[in-house]
Amino acid sequence: MNLIEQIDHWALTAPNAIAHISGDKRLTYGELRRRSDALAAHLTERFGNNRSPIAVLGHREPQMLIAFLGAVKSGRPYVPLDTVLPQQRIDKILAISRPALLLSPEDVTKLSSSAPFVPATRVQRDDPFYILFTSGSTGEPKGVIITLGCLEHFVAWMLREQKFVPLGETFLNTAPFSFDLSVMDLYCSLTTGSTLFSISRDLVANPKMLYRALGNSGSTTWVSTPSFAQMCLVEEKFSEGMLPRIRRFLFCGETLAAQTAARLLERFPRAQVWNMYGPTEATVATTSVRIDRSILEKYSALPVGRAMPGTDVFVVNRAGETLPANEQGEIVIAGPNVSLGYLGRTDLTEAVFFDHFGRRAYRTGDQGRFHDGFLFFEGRMDSQLKLSGYRIEPGDVEANLLALPSVREAVVTPVIKNGAAQSLAAFVVLSGQTERSHFELTQSLRRQLAERLPVYMLPRKFVFRDVFPLTANGKVDRARLAQSL
Repeated sequence: MNLIEQIDHWALTAPNAIAHISGDKRLTYGELRRRSDALAAHLTERFGNNRSPIAVLGHREPQMLIAFLGAVKSGRPYVPLDTVLPQQRIDKILAISRPALLLSPEDVTKLSSSAPFVPATRVQRDDPFYILFTSGSTGEPKGVIITLGCLEHFVAWMLREQKFVPLGETFLNTAPFSFDLSVMDLYCSLTTGSTLFSISRDLVANPKMLYRALGNSGSTTWVSTPSFAQMCLVEEKFSEGMLPRIRRFLFCGETLAAQTAARLLERFPRAQVWNMYGPTEATVATTSVRIDRSILEKYSALPVGRAMPGTDVFVVNRAGETLPANEQGEIVIAGPNVSLGYLGRTDLTEAVFFDHFGRRAYRTGDQGRFHDGFLFFEGRMDSQLKLSGYRIEPGDVEANLLALPSVREAVVTPVIKNGAAQSLAAFVVLSGQTERSHFELTQSLRRQLAERLPVYMLPRKFVFRDVFPLTANGKVDRARLAQSL
């Protein structure tokens, strides 16, 4: 069975099993199959051989799952969008992806309720399954194309390694469907007949409601960035008593601190903690390692593990030559989980994707080294960084700042504490004189930026300058600006 058939299988064997819980909304496997089939029939009838993607805009509603499967059952990839994104960002993604249709949850309800089922052309192994947009250095988001084969390779590895219990797991969904970490909990859950329990942004904003929801979730598998777990650990009651069924914590998206892993093992002595690594371009995660007491005792900076079977991970120098153990270089991933490239951007694709002995390979731009057989992630080679698990190009934020009429020059840099990026700071030269205070200017720029960028990309600090310092060759001295923070 392919991945779609694995999911549909549960509609036959356990039609009343709950596939998704989001707030007070429930979706069974029977409903998921019936409605996604009906939507696929509608899309096939309406668009025929047009294989343009289907964009899906919402916030973790069950209808989003119906839309994802309905799209791929009709032979079309989907583009997940979350309503937390500002409208300008959504508009840019829609302009790049040029979808045949933009579906809201209300649209899905209407289109999946009455259409007759007609056999549709399903996505094949080498066809795009989803297109997920990440931050781009020019202010334009990049659409990463992931095929059915990429996704199947990833999910098969996860199922073998984690040994999820069929019909016996509840996966915690903490990331929006527009963020690739959600792919881990979504498809590991659906292929095992398990329940996906979504944590909405309203819950995250209200700690009391969040902990109540966690306690009621019955979660067995926690999937999140380390930052989300760190936030929860502030609450002393966040322990085995709150989540008595929890079996494993799966972390990806940013660096897992040894202190965080240690505290989780203390609070949840019967649960496993796993550290994982992988960019969106290699389908969520590519390496993994279980973090136990022996690992914590041996390494102060935690390893991100070993590569999944069937995929090669190696470290190269600037000449592209593979480096021996203990030497730092660029991490390269080659295998069936590597993306086809960026939608409509052959220039960007050719710059980082290449053929490696007949297999797709991707230059990650991440620095790392192998030690004791484990891969260690050691930051970015370029300016890209991660905050709360989100990949951010400071150039993206700069480009949107420069688009504001009151801004003449802008430099965005991370604020580094304890060796890690904690937030963003923006240095700004204004277009003209103003009587407004720095506080008023900061509030104004943040408000304008919030119309263009997601909240996680907004600088926390703004510094206003009359001019920027320059290097000897006439470029803005970014290092000097960063040192002034």
